[in-house]
Amino acid sequence: MTYRQAVEAAGIAAALDGLDWAIAGTPPLGLDLEGSDIDIVCAAFDGAAFAGRLWRAFRGFEGFSLRQWSGGSRAVIAGFRHAGWPFEIFGEPRRLNEQAGWRHFEVERRLLRLGGEQFRARVMAARESGLKTEPAFAAVLGIEGDAYRAMLDIADLDDACLERLAEAALIF
Repeated sequence: MTYRQAVEAAGIAAALDGLDWAIAGTPPLGLDLEGSDIDIVCAAFDGAAFAGRLWRAFRGFEGFSLRQWSGGSRAVIAGFRHAGWPFEIFGEPRRLNEQAGWRHFEVERRLLRLGGEQFRARVMAARESGLKTEPAFAAVLGIEGDAYRAMLDIADLDDACLERLAEAALIF
């Protein structure tokens, strides 16, 4: 079953109706590996209401868990398995385009589009060697340090700058 079919089978759209949400992570990027999860990011300004919604919709699913960060944004996260896929639904009290997970996804999608198949193959090889997504991109781009921070740092660059970064990564 594809990740899109699994999202539909899990009833994600109905459960999150009225919220600003999107699918992120490796499946839509075409970088998923065995065991990769389907990440759903949501703008959830009322953590208690969001947690209740997730509990009602998904509590019967295999491995269901629900937690809330104790600090920072106090994000609410649900995890479960359905249709052969692990899911993680992440709700944070900020607009979707301001959330780190969504910004990571968007810059990665742009880099893959701009860098072409050779760039994609290098990122996939880094993933297959055991790296998580952001560290794989950072490694291919030759960026050292905190990969998660680095991806946020380049997220606002225009396409021409990102294309130059991707091209430079292919020289070596």
